[in-house]
This record gives sequence, structure tokens and C-alpha cells, in this order.
Amino acid sequence: MIRMDSNHCRIVTESITGKRKVDEHTFAAIDVLFERLERVKKLDDAFAGISFSPEVEKLQSKAVAVS
Repeated sequence: MIRMDSNHCRIVTESITGKRKVDEHTFAAIDVLFERLERVKKLDDAFAGISFSPEVEKLQSKAVAVS
């Protein structure tokens, strides 16, 4: 079973809701979560339709633009 680190989820959630500023920790957490989702999708095709919210996708695209 793949263990989810709730800290990464918490950081992203708080960044989206404005409870914390969007910073390098936010982008690092998003990177970890995207990587984990890709690993889950490779486990079984049943996970192929899972994606992040538009808000997370938008933050991820900002992280790519910055790097």
C-alpha cells in the first residue's frame, strides 16, 4: 500500500485556501504528490482517470514556469 504523507496534502491545501503563502514548500509538496499520483496510475488502469483539482493544476503549472 502506498502511504500518503498528509503534510504534503496539508501544505497544498493551506496554500490553495490562503492559510499559508505559496512558496517553495508548496511547489515541493505538489511535485511529490504529482509523482505519487503517477506511480499509482502505473499500478492499475483503474486509477487512470484520477487527477488533481484545477487549483492544484494551476499551481503546478506556475511551479513549472518558475523552474
